[in-house]
Amino acid sequence: MPRLQPVGFLISLLLASLSVAMLIPAAVDLAYGNPDWHSFLVAAAVTLSVAGMGGLTTRGGPLEIGVRQAFVLTATAWIATAVFAALPLSFSSLGLSYTDALFEAMSGLTTTGSTVLTGLDTMPPGLLLWRSLLQWMGGIGIIVLGMAILPFLRVGGMQLFHTESSDRSDKVLPRPGQIATAIGSVYLALTAACTLAYIAAGMSGFDAINHAMTTVATGGYSTSDGSLGTWREPAVHWIATVFMLAGSLPFALYVRTLQRRPDSLFRDSQVRVFLAVLAAIVAGLALWLSASGQASGMDAVRLAAFNVVSVATTTGYAVADYGQWGGFAVALFFVLTFVGGCTGSTAGGIKIFRFEILVRMVSRLMAGLQTPHRIYPLTYRSVPLSDDVTTGVIAFFTFFIGTFGILALALGFFGMDFTTALSGAATAIANVGPGLGERIGPAGNFADLPDTVKWLLAAGMLIGRLEVFTLFVLFTPAFWRA
Repeated sequence: MPRLQPVGFLISLLLASLSVAMLIPAAVDLAYGNPDWHSFLVAAAVTLSVAGMGGLTTRGGPLEIGVRQAFVLTATAWIATAVFAALPLSFSSLGLSYTDALFEAMSGLTTTGSTVLTGLDTMPPGLLLWRSLLQWMGGIGIIVLGMAILPFLRVGGMQLFHTESSDRSDKVLPRPGQIATAIGSVYLALTAACTLAYIAAGMSGFDAINHAMTTVATGGYSTSDGSLGTWREPAVHWIATVFMLAGSLPFALYVRTLQRRPDSLFRDSQVRVFLAVLAAIVAGLALWLSASGQASGMDAVRLAAFNVVSVATTTGYAVADYGQWGGFAVALFFVLTFVGGCTGSTAGGIKIFRFEILVRMVSRLMAGLQTPHRIYPLTYRSVPLSDDVTTGVIAFFTFFIGTFGILALALGFFGMDFTTALSGAATAIANVGPGLGERIGPAGNFADLPDTVKWLLAAGMLIGRLEVFTLFVLFTPAFWRA
């Protein structure tokens, strides 16, 4: 049985920090004269009270976190944060049920971007800011998860991405202060740059701040029902495209670039493959839009680039209903739902490095069929891949697709049509946001889905964000044995 005292204490600290974050939208609502500031204060008081009781109960012991504690901490941190982050939404004047509030909070923290809310254009500013803050905080949490937790836990082949500062001891986050400072600096800098760019393109300061947080976090929440389609200026769409891409690249490489290694970013294999694949898909879709007469010239390139990057990076912004672009486009976006960005980024999905390894494994298999007596070494970044890495990648694909299939069947069992069940499961597991079809597509939302379906989708978002294994391992009896 793993020691859970340090886990409980760290969760209490996390909830205390969340309660402080609630004061920011409370202050905004108070400044705007909106009565929902009461909701944030009450939620902050409840959250801080629980955090205080938890901290008093679990204080005093050593805070060393081993592998099994890290699994428990990772899962419970996301669940506890979502449970309490939903309180301001549930207490607010929106009149949301707790199911809807939790769905919205889980979607925000996992940077999925699916929403049950309408009327965003006239919604109180504090609530809009809270949604954006949830995605922004979730984004930096995901980077830490991908850089410092999952590689150590050897989840799904992620052991390839031990940072240079990591050691091989039994302690997770051996140099947390340095890692957090470096990541936070880059994350803040990108958010500030995105904010200024949006303002320069014509957004108000409030809209720019909110969209900058959700763009860099590849989350997709907007302050308007029309998403970024509300802003018709092409410059806004190109800025979003650039910063969605920036958020989907490995943040460790940004840090290395700042450490006087300017070629680190574009020498990385997964970055080059990711950008090359996106460029090819954008070119193909732009030609399709032109040939089908739905757009032409630079408009076709802009629409193709924005929507392809939005879905592939699991952001989920929309400037057009691509569900109306024809069968080819719909099929393309469904496939892109699973791709995701690079490891150590804010993006969800399967991650491009796993596709790279899978392609190399298939290539080696095909070559071995032709010349069976020849040895074909399997490498990544010029480093031989161990069996546990390849096994982890194969297992991840198996669990990911299996979980997607089970969730889709469950959604169908509870009355969802084929398109809604299939795309809803995909967008939840891959943390993308909008699905396909009239109901949950780019022009719709998740408000009218049954409560049971919303709980299933929220669970799917959590499973996908925690890279499947991190949550499922907690349900194995062997994990809890001494």
